Amino acid sequence: MRIAAAAAATGLAGVAVFHIVLALGAPLGRAAWGGNHTRLPVALRLGSVASAVVLCAAALIVLGRAGLWTADGPAGLYRWGVWALALLLGLSSVGNFASAGRWENLLMGPLALTLALLCLLVALGPAHPPGGPPGAAGPGAP
Repeated sequence: MRIAAAAAATGLAGVAVFHIVLALGAPLGRAAWGGNHTRLPVALRLGSVASAVVLCAAALIVLGRAGLWTADGPAGLYRWGVWALALLLGLSSVGNFASAGRWENLLMGPLALTLALLCLLVALGPAHPPGGPPGAAGPGAP
């Protein structure tokens, strides 16, 4: 499960970097937000900044569920957060596959689906305390 968590967190962080690059004005807008713009308008750039923040938080939630990162917070945040991510990324993949944008169909759809499946694997796995042995269940583990 830790490998799936590391892979999911890496993918989420990679998409966050992509959104930061979009927000900075890179001409990669055809791969995001419906693919209607080469360079995103200001409103979509702000949306990319917000997306990057959410994606970084999502990466930390996935790592927290696997015991690879910790911070003070509600006990169920990691457990339920990963389930929510699996669902939201699954819905995101449907939206990307249904998009008129070619890059969203070919790149972002499969990426979102892969990340959803990785999050599902992490959600189904046992919780690990930070730094604990791989077989040890953390607080609030099912």
